Amino acid sequence: MPFTDLFTAIFRKADPEPAPEPVTLTDPLASWLFGAAPTYTGKSVTPITAMTVPAVSSAVELIAEAVGTLPTKLFVRKAEGKEADPAHPAFRLAHDEANDWTSAAEMRTQLTHDALLHDNGGFAVANRVNGRVVEFIRLDPAAVTPKTDEASGEPFYLVKQGRTAKRFEYQDMLHIQAFGGKAPITRARNAIALAMTLEEHAAKLFANGARPGGILSAEKPMKPEAAAGLLEMWMHTHGGSENSGKPAILSDGVKWLQTALTSVDAQFLEQRRYQVEEIARAFRVPPTMLFDLTRGTWSNTEEMGQQFLTMTLRPWLDAWSWAYARVLLTPDERQTRYFEFITDDLLTVSHEAQARSFGQYRSMGVMTANEVRAARNMPPIEGGDVLQNPYITTGTSAPHAANDSPPTPEKDAA
Repeated sequence: MPFTDLFTAIFRKADPEPAPEPVTLTDPLASWLFGAAPTYTGKSVTPITAMTVPAVSSAVELIAEAVGTLPTKLFVRKAEGKEADPAHPAFRLAHDEANDWTSAAEMRTQLTHDALLHDNGGFAVANRVNGRVVEFIRLDPAAVTPKTDEASGEPFYLVKQGRTAKRFEYQDMLHIQAFGGKAPITRARNAIALAMTLEEHAAKLFANGARPGGILSAEKPMKPEAAAGLLEMWMHTHGGSENSGKPAILSDGVKWLQTALTSVDAQFLEQRRYQVEEIARAFRVPPTMLFDLTRGTWSNTEEMGQQFLTMTLRPWLDAWSWAYARVLLTPDERQTRYFEFITDDLLTVSHEAQARSFGQYRSMGVMTANEVRAARNMPPIEGGDVLQNPYITTGTSAPHAANDSPPTPEKDAA
């Protein structure tokens, strides 16, 4: 090789890499760029489109509203047990109101709703005055980016504010996220997309009478003009709900053949019902709570209510308890104080079962009369703070509260 060629080969610039091909709107990568998860059916599953599926909407609302409506209290550990601590400033933020225009229950509902639909979860920034949190402000999940400090491993958050991003430490961000950092609609995107496809097919099937209610059959072949005239006459006479039930007059050997539901139609309906079960699995919600009562009975529906609390809500409630403690309590306060959800309302099946359980608690010496009355929103009575078994107490009359209505002999006699 001549020296000039060797010199040129050494200092020749490398061939530039080919430019990457542009991403088209039909490319699956475009779905991720625009916040949509690609599916086998080609349907775009986003928080907005997923909520158009009734089963998804029902599951999201069920979980979010259940988490929001359950009362949350701050308790302090004591030698004799636990006691609510309403004097602590954090009690109001978790039990009463998150800010001047949002209740604590509504804030939990909103953030749980966000966590069920967005992978990053739901966020609320804590505003502090003199080191104490005074309010929570919900943030749009699309505006928050969770990060991790490479040196310490501590999480922090970047919040878009116009063209800039502000950093918030983990102590100042109320963050609720689904298991594994993936929202249920992301993990079940193919099941949701199939439900959307089936619903769209059903709508097209029945739109404008896509499937005929019957067939006009002629014994002899008909010319196109005659067939069109026969159909026009039939639609004019029997088309529309106002003509329903009118007698049909057929001539020239024309017969009416009623169409029936085929096995394919039955499988289609079964598939739509099965997608409800699939979505229930994705959200870990009993199917009966999504109003699928195919296999629902009185006994298993009651049992599924208990499973809803234990298997569905408990992880969310634990996540909320820790999120509150992380933001509202100092490390020293967390040694003696903790947040807990009051789930008694979910365990109440009927008045009869509740009365039976109260009676057992009273006979065991676990609850006083006033504690039972407080649970039933009734005023306390004199002497009702004594633990005693009413079933073995004799010789005393039942006390009455000061504002209980006294018996009226005249009305009783009447």
